[in-house]
Amino acid sequence: MFRKLILGVCLLLVLAVPVLAQDEAPVVTVAADGTVVVGLGAALTGEGLAPLGEDIKRGAELALEARPVVKVGDKEFPVRLDTQDDQCAAEGGQAVASRFVADPSIVAVVGPMCSSACRAAAPVFDENGYSSISPSCTAPDLTRSEFTSFNRAVTSDAFQGRVMAEYIYNNLGITRIATVHDGSPYGEGLVNVLSERFAELGGEVVAADAVNVGDTDFRGLLDDFAAQDPELIYFGGFAAEAARLAQQRADAGLDDVIFMGADGIVTDEFIKLSGSAAEGVYASSAIPSGGNADAVNKMLERYREKYGFDPTGPYHTQAYDAFNMILDAVEAVGEVDDAGNLTVDRAKLSEYIRSIEDFQGLSGVLNCDGTGECSAADIGIVQVQNGAFADVALGKPAEDGSIIIEEAGS
Repeated sequence: MFRKLILGVCLLLVLAVPVLAQDEAPVVTVAADGTVVVGLGAALTGEGLAPLGEDIKRGAELALEARPVVKVGDKEFPVRLDTQDDQCAAEGGQAVASRFVADPSIVAVVGPMCSSACRAAAPVFDENGYSSISPSCTAPDLTRSEFTSFNRAVTSDAFQGRVMAEYIYNNLGITRIATVHDGSPYGEGLVNVLSERFAELGGEVVAADAVNVGDTDFRGLLDDFAAQDPELIYFGGFAAEAARLAQQRADAGLDDVIFMGADGIVTDEFIKLSGSAAEGVYASSAIPSGGNADAVNKMLERYREKYGFDPTGPYHTQAYDAFNMILDAVEAVGEVDDAGNLTVDRAKLSEYIRSIEDFQGLSGVLNCDGTGECSAADIGIVQVQNGAFADVALGKPAEDGSIIIEEAGS
């Protein structure tokens, strides 16, 4: 009942959002003694999700701590974050977007976190002239959907899926896999890319299925998989479902079958939920690339000092970059009037973000191509060894468009 009430409120918020007229040019106005507000949408609740969203939030908080003001001309304006829970769901993404566009003080948004939330939020942002930069929405079609507001500081799954297909086939020597996803745009898109590339290489997807977020019993699905004798099970989704799949594969006689996921399971929570079944599990995620190792290490030192533990997800650096990309855009296109007020033309802000070149981010050098695609980061491949994720390989693009995979220590 409570969930239905929340969704009803979300729908009312969406219906109440004003849609801009075609000739309307929205402008953010910050009073001379006011504050520049950056929205942030991420999953802050939910089993297997909150560690990812909280990690994104911490990355943005650290960026704000290092850069608490924007300077336009000779005048400085303080900056603050407005953080909302997008629930890693379409309903949550739409509701958070509606809340943000109803607040004219928000200049732009870091987030949402999940591709389902990004897909639902983008039309709302589009209609109201807002810009968003997601640190983690990786579904390939998001930058092919003609959204005007969506940008990302993370590598598309069009690359991550290819890297993992090649690692499975060429490095692990596996030719028979089963795939399962959680029904989300993220999970389904990742599995589709991987499956297509795996087949091109000569591998066979012997079984494929989907589950629902929140499901807990996968024994029937795994029994079906066992009948097809896969060498590896690939899962596109998040930690809660992944952990139960990893555990229950033993019940289907699949103890020796490798389990693999992607960035949605690269959290300590996956290991805790899986117990001993996590040992040997592989996963992948975008990782910092380029020559910024010192800056990344300093940021990680600040993270541990401020929060008292290691990062709980893989996208703190992308959130850090997204926040700074927005502030760069504000400083580039903002104007201060005679009364000391800051005005930011949203159309100019969007144009600036979509044409960013040579941004020296923690996650790598970012260049935005006009579609919202900005990142070309490498893909790190990890494996649970002795109860913790350990680096085992690195996938990166070659100049000719092929993929280079380097084993750790090679």
